[in-house]
Amino acid sequence: MLTRFTQNALKIISNIPKGKVLTYGWAAALAGKPNGARQISRLLHSMSKKHDLPWHRIVNSKGKISLRPTQGYELQKALLESEGVKFSKTDTIDLKIYLWRNFVSETEQ
Repeated sequence: MLTRFTQNALKIISNIPKGKVLTYGWAAALAGKPNGARQISRLLHSMSKKHDLPWHRIVNSKGKISLRPTQGYELQKALLESEGVKFSKTDTIDLKIYLWRNFVSETEQ
């Protein structure tokens, strides 16, 4: 049985729309654990395939991809770019533009 946090996190991550991102920390806070960013990372690693999660829409608090080159970085960047997310010359996503802010109204539907 999944914990309430895990259930909430799965729902939140599943609802991130194309072309938007959420940070590990925001996802954790919204799911009920403000200091649970690492748990979001573990959840994505272990449950993305099973729950068909848009794992690529989660980035770090600086707007950067946390995966290393050759370990998923290129795939995550390509998936985000295919959804219209733009990266700066330093491979950073502008969170003022791409951070998903409508999570409350959209997840309560």
